[in-house]
Amino acid sequence: MSRLKRLLPFLNWPRPDATLLRGEAMAGLTVGLMVIPQGVAYAALAGMPLITGIYASLLPALIAVLFSSSVRLSVGPTALTCLLISASLTGLAEPGSAQWIALAVWLALLSGLLQIVLGFVRFGWLLNLVNSPVLMAFTQAAAVLIIASQLPALLGLGAWDSLAWPAQVHLPSLAFGLGSLAALMLARRWRPGFPTVLAVVVASAGIGYAVGFEAGGGSVIGTLPQGLPMPYLPGWPGWSVLGQLVLPTLVSFLETASSAKVDSSQRGQRWDQDQDLIGQGLAKLASGFSGAFPTSSSFSRSALNLYAGARTGWATVFSVVVVLLALLVLTPLLHHVPMSVLAAIVLVAIVGLIKPRAFVQLWSISRVEAGIAGVTFAVTLLAAPRLYWGVLAGVLMALSHFLYLRLHPRIIEVGLHPDGSLRDRHLWLLPPLAPHLYALRMDAALDFATANGFERAVAEHITVHPDTRHVMLIAHPINWIDATGVEAFGRLREQLDDQRIELHLVGIKLPVEAVLQRAGHLAESPRLHLYRTEADGLRAAAALAEPPD
Repeated sequence: MSRLKRLLPFLNWPRPDATLLRGEAMAGLTVGLMVIPQGVAYAALAGMPLITGIYASLLPALIAVLFSSSVRLSVGPTALTCLLISASLTGLAEPGSAQWIALAVWLALLSGLLQIVLGFVRFGWLLNLVNSPVLMAFTQAAAVLIIASQLPALLGLGAWDSLAWPAQVHLPSLAFGLGSLAALMLARRWRPGFPTVLAVVVASAGIGYAVGFEAGGGSVIGTLPQGLPMPYLPGWPGWSVLGQLVLPTLVSFLETASSAKVDSSQRGQRWDQDQDLIGQGLAKLASGFSGAFPTSSSFSRSALNLYAGARTGWATVFSVVVVLLALLVLTPLLHHVPMSVLAAIVLVAIVGLIKPRAFVQLWSISRVEAGIAGVTFAVTLLAAPRLYWGVLAGVLMALSHFLYLRLHPRIIEVGLHPDGSLRDRHLWLLPPLAPHLYALRMDAALDFATANGFERAVAEHITVHPDTRHVMLIAHPINWIDATGVEAFGRLREQLDDQRIELHLVGIKLPVEAVLQRAGHLAESPRLHLYRTEADGLRAAAALAEPPD
């Protein structure tokens, strides 16, 4: 692939023909009709002017699909990102105010610049630090918080404290909210490809207008400005405020990572996380300069895009055209939509993320990782609105567990199993390969983290079994050795030579062998034996087991 095509991924798109464009247009129409009401609903969740939800679905989506490798992802407003925006800006400004909008734009610009830089320096591997259990737990905790934030609007309550005064419940809002929720849930199960969200929005607007919902005290979307967004340049917030926005930017790419992995696996291609960082970063910059908030990849809309048959980025281009037409022509139709309907739209998109069974399954796989996921879930809830502490806690615990495993490698004494394989001698109650022979295998690299454990295992065995005359190292699992490992191997050779113990190396890999050769630790010696395969090593062990003539 040429450098130009790597920098401009849209040059790799297939040349469109009538058949391709017809299918992509249908997929784009399906997603475009869904993103319009969703964008308005998510803007309310972020505390932003509702029109910015449509702004964030326009130019950012187009920029992302042109410069990302995952071309079938639907980029725009998402519930998780909007919750992070609201949580990050709480206490810094009043929701919906000019300062709140400016800070949300700064959040988009900072996260966008960070992702572009990380992508260009090929630091996409940093995303691998957030493992699946941490991401799953954080997503579910965030989903719980989103549901809790939307329930008052759905039930027609002014706030949670309205539960103590049932007279404040607005019954028409309650009816619109529960009715919309039921319709969306049923349609999601029976007709997932139908633009139910748009149908519910249009129907609720018509019913609300007919019954005088707004005049009766109901909360509605209201008048939205028409026309394209104007370029927006935020004022300087000061270094202290800007510093408080740094941590949330580190979490903003997690939703894209989850969606992109699914898309790449379905296409049978490797996920180019560096290029996606660049594309998503450019999309955030475009959103910020449009006066909107940070964007991300929507898992639900991306799934709908795949379900509708999208094959290339042309589907997103068509969906952007749909959003553009709606912005120019159809925004007056949203005036009478009840806010409780928007809450129902958010809830339906989020409720699928609540999967308690995932914790049960994780417990059956790894209790340690299940514990890490549980703590991540709890910290995310308790630290609200500072949700990023949940991710940071999970990452630190996961890295600590990883480091513990690296510092405590699996080192076993092997014996010959009846099936012909070498297995843990003590676990399977196998005899030693030969008298006075210690055959061990270390399932890890020989580096600074494992060198001490490797030396200790050999020394402890010789101390307990002073009659040991041979040490056989099954070395094929060792695929890497560093300077500390080389020093440890050299010390081991000297100690074995001093005790007149012979060392047998079986299946040593060429890169490891080359390093030890350069260090002078594989020089020919009557007490050093090299075997290329396990079969050669087993024959040598069998010869040692035979009585001398």
